[in-house]
Amino acid sequence: MLTLSVILQAVANVAIAKMGAGIGAGIAVVGAGIGIGQIGGKAMEAIARQPESVGDIRSNMIVAAALIEGVAFFAIVVCLLILFI
Repeated sequence: MLTLSVILQAVANVAIAKMGAGIGAGIAVVGAGIGIGQIGGKAMEAIARQPESVGDIRSNMIVAAALIEGVAFFAIVVCLLILFI
Protein backbone atom coordinates (compact mmCIF):
# COMPACT_ATOMS: atom_id res chain seq x y z
CA MET A 1 0.00 0.00 0.00
CA LEU A 2 2.79 2.38 0.87
CA THR A 3 4.63 1.58 -2.37
CA LEU A 4 1.54 2.35 -4.46
CA SER A 5 1.09 5.73 -2.81
CA VAL A 6 4.76 6.58 -3.41
CA ILE A 7 4.47 5.65 -7.10
CA LEU A 8 1.27 7.66 -7.53
CA GLN A 9 2.84 10.62 -5.80
CA ALA A 10 5.91 10.45 -8.08
CA VAL A 11 3.74 10.33 -11.22
CA ALA A 12 1.61 13.22 -10.03
CA ASN A 13 4.70 15.27 -9.18
CA VAL A 14 6.02 14.98 -12.74
CA ALA A 15 2.86 16.56 -14.14
CA ILE A 16 2.86 19.23 -11.44
CA ALA A 17 6.55 19.96 -12.10
CA LYS A 18 5.88 20.46 -15.81
CA MET A 19 2.94 22.73 -15.10
CA GLY A 20 5.02 24.64 -12.57
CA ALA A 21 7.84 25.02 -15.08
CA GLY A 22 5.50 26.55 -17.64
CA ILE A 23 3.97 28.91 -15.11
CA GLY A 24 7.42 29.82 -13.78
CA ALA A 25 8.72 30.69 -17.26
CA GLY A 26 5.69 32.91 -17.84
CA ILE A 27 6.11 34.68 -14.51
CA ALA A 28 9.81 35.23 -15.23
CA VAL A 29 9.04 36.87 -18.57
CA VAL A 30 6.26 39.05 -17.18
CA GLY A 31 8.39 40.08 -14.19
CA ALA A 32 11.31 41.01 -16.41
CA GLY A 33 9.05 43.04 -18.69
CA ILE A 34 7.60 44.94 -15.75
CA GLY A 35 11.05 45.52 -14.28
CA ILE A 36 12.58 46.82 -17.49
CA GLY A 37 9.53 49.01 -18.06
CA GLN A 38 9.93 50.51 -14.59
CA ILE A 39 13.62 51.17 -15.23
CA GLY A 40 12.86 52.88 -18.55
CA GLY A 41 10.11 55.02 -17.05
CA LYS A 42 12.17 56.13 -14.07
CA ALA A 43 15.13 56.86 -16.35
CA MET A 44 12.95 59.09 -18.53
CA GLU A 45 11.75 60.95 -15.43
CA ALA A 46 15.33 61.40 -14.25
CA ILE A 47 16.45 62.68 -17.66
CA ALA A 48 13.53 65.11 -17.73
CA ARG A 49 14.57 66.48 -14.34
CA GLN A 50 18.30 66.70 -15.08
CA PRO A 51 18.99 66.70 -18.82
CA GLU A 52 22.72 67.28 -18.32
CA SER A 53 23.19 63.81 -16.81
CA VAL A 54 21.77 61.86 -19.75
CA GLY A 55 24.90 59.78 -20.30
CA ASP A 56 25.19 58.56 -16.71
CA ILE A 57 21.49 57.76 -16.42
CA ARG A 58 21.46 55.93 -19.75
CA SER A 59 24.48 53.79 -18.92
CA ASN A 60 23.08 52.88 -15.50
CA MET A 61 19.73 52.07 -17.09
CA ILE A 62 21.33 49.75 -19.64
CA VAL A 63 23.34 47.93 -16.97
CA ALA A 64 20.26 47.45 -14.76
CA ALA A 65 18.13 46.27 -17.70
CA ALA A 66 20.84 43.80 -18.73
CA LEU A 67 21.00 42.39 -15.20
CA ILE A 68 17.22 41.93 -15.09
CA GLU A 69 17.24 40.32 -18.52
CA GLY A 70 20.03 37.96 -17.46
CA VAL A 71 18.12 36.84 -14.38
CA ALA A 72 14.96 36.32 -16.44
CA PHE A 73 16.89 34.30 -19.03
CA PHE A 74 18.39 32.17 -16.26
CA ALA A 75 14.92 31.56 -14.80
CA ILE A 76 13.55 30.54 -18.19
CA VAL A 77 16.45 28.14 -18.78
CA VAL A 78 15.88 26.52 -15.38
CA CYS A 79 12.16 26.16 -16.13
CA LEU A 80 12.89 24.60 -19.52
CA LEU A 81 15.34 22.19 -17.92
CA ILE A 82 12.65 21.15 -15.46
CA LEU A 83 10.20 20.78 -18.33
CA PHE A 84 12.38 18.55 -20.50
CA ILE A 85 14.35 16.59 -17.91
